[in-house]
Amino acid sequence: QVQLVESGGGLVQPGGSLRLSCAASGSIFSINDMGWYRQAPGKQRELVAGINSGGSTNYADSVKGRFTISRDNAKNTVYLQMNSPKPEDTAVYYCNAKIQMRHSGPTYNYWGQGTQVTVSS
Repeated sequence: QVQLVESGGGLVQPGGSLRLSCAASGSIFSINDMGWYRQAPGKQRELVAGINSGGSTNYADSVKGRFTISRDNAKNTVYLQMNSPKPEDTAVYYCNAKIQMRHSGPTYNYWGQGTQVTVSS
């Protein structure tokens, strides 16, 4: 079995910074795409940032230039550095990873439990 465990959420002031982490553990052969999604009350879950196994990244327009996604393949961990957050970034943030558990096996989609990020003064 595989688990994704997130950490780093909390309360942050507008213009401050916060770093989210998500570590994958369990029966892992390889991790392909990893990403961060968020869901605000009354809204659909949306992609914030993604990173593939080669390190190529993509971002939602609303966070470009403020957030940075990175990964440490040796630690099976993905990070989201949030700089200059705004109140509209307030949401539950979810980690996502596409994981193979064996060579040439299928790829499964896994989610973390979510971590609350509140941007407020």
